Amino acid sequence: MRIRSTIGATFLLALFATSAQSQVKTLKVVLDTELQVLDPIATTSYVTRTFAYMVFDTLVSMDSAGKFRPQMLESWQVSPDNMTYRFKLRPGLKWHDGTAVTAEDCVASLKRWGARDGLGRQMFVATKELKAIDGDSFVLELEKPFGLVIDAIGKPSSNVPVMMPARLAATDPSKQVPEVIGSGPFVFDAKSWRPGDIAVFLKFKDYKPRSEPADGISGGKVVRFDRLEVRSLPDMATQVAALQAGEVDYIQRTPPDFIEQLRGDKQIQIPNEGGLGQMMGAIRLNHAQPPFNNPLVRKAFQQLMDQKEFMAATGLPKDMYMEQCLSMFMCNAPLSNSEGTDELRSPSIAKARSLLKEAGYKNEPAVVFQSTDVAIINAISLVTIDRMRQAGFNVVVKSTDWATVAQQRWNKETVEKGGWSAMPLIWSGYDLGNPLTHYGVAYNCTNGYPGWSCDEQTTTLLAEFVRESDAAKRLTIAAQLQARAHAIGSVGLAGQYANPPAYRADLKDMITVGLPVFWNVHRDK
Repeated sequence: MRIRSTIGATFLLALFATSAQSQVKTLKVVLDTELQVLDPIATTSYVTRTFAYMVFDTLVSMDSAGKFRPQMLESWQVSPDNMTYRFKLRPGLKWHDGTAVTAEDCVASLKRWGARDGLGRQMFVATKELKAIDGDSFVLELEKPFGLVIDAIGKPSSNVPVMMPARLAATDPSKQVPEVIGSGPFVFDAKSWRPGDIAVFLKFKDYKPRSEPADGISGGKVVRFDRLEVRSLPDMATQVAALQAGEVDYIQRTPPDFIEQLRGDKQIQIPNEGGLGQMMGAIRLNHAQPPFNNPLVRKAFQQLMDQKEFMAATGLPKDMYMEQCLSMFMCNAPLSNSEGTDELRSPSIAKARSLLKEAGYKNEPAVVFQSTDVAIINAISLVTIDRMRQAGFNVVVKSTDWATVAQQRWNKETVEKGGWSAMPLIWSGYDLGNPLTHYGVAYNCTNGYPGWSCDEQTTTLLAEFVRESDAAKRLTIAAQLQARAHAIGSVGLAGQYANPPAYRADLKDMITVGLPVFWNVHRDK
């Protein structure tokens, strides 16, 4: 009788546990790369950026129209001379350990971010003092004009200026923080993390969303799932199969070859993202070594950039890319413009051949990276190689994976010593929307990004852009920067496109802004 009672109790406990587990609302997602680094200040990795938006929060955030809105802040005030900014936190903000968010925490977090991030460093060069006034207010006083204070602390992409407790913000910014404590809508379950397998995030019950609706990456971050699981499925075909079988709810990047198939599946939804939420295919040229140290050779290369051909090679449907976008700062974005694009509108291999001859090109080898493990970069690489050869370049292909390219691209030596000439890649629109974060513009005359372009006029224009606070005048300067970038052949633009997620059709109100965010979404009952 006692045995029967024990068996019955065990059965009831198991039944209760199963029932309780079934009440936990779980969202299962697959990101495009493996989560390795958990500190968004220590790395610019996009997957860590995704992690940051789940676990941490920001003072200012960008809406779907590209405008900056208060997020953790209740308000900010700017002095008439634009030299002093006073910030006030929203009441009731808490860290995941239950302690209150303070102005001192925010000051420490901004200083750590500013020691690492390019735009942040520029802001602090112009800063006289940043200090807490009381528990929920702090002030930034400039020493010299810097018109992008709000743009900087609201920067949407890597390095995202996230807030963390002051004790963690004291960590050397080149090293990872010893623990993950944020104030964002999700809590990272570090104990259950198995790299290469699963990462778990739990709803932060003490999170206080803003009252306004979610818009872009701003507004009310209302979490409607109890548990978020990030699953590791490196193979794209496996991701698609798992999505269609309902084993996962969301995959971050829909493989181009599967888009039409998934569009025909009523159980799957594929959005079409636009503006800064899109990507830009590009070919970064090495200005430091032959043959692209010759400006006229770079001009010849620009004539190879037939975006229709590049985009067709990706396998994306026609409604997911633009036939031509020559704006350095993305099309359908706040700083979009057409300055300096006249010579690029009708690219021609014949023109490229003629310019190569005029440049005195002597058949020097041009080493082109081919990242074979990233489908769209590989497609762009193949078109680049083919069109360069048609134009008369002596092309040497270095085929490898993107991780290897990311390391080898820092080699500034000649091609005989392991250097390179052209690097096909893809950039996030959020990084290209501002000259001070644009990889082909912001690092002019610095060693901050491979390619090593250096132009005196660009340096002068960047300094003007930094000082200017008037939006209309900044657009004018951005147009001048774009014209100059095209004139010196900073980078070849292969085309603007959407590389959207795919998710189960029973998920409603999913926010699709070009980077994964998992608040607001809920499952249709």
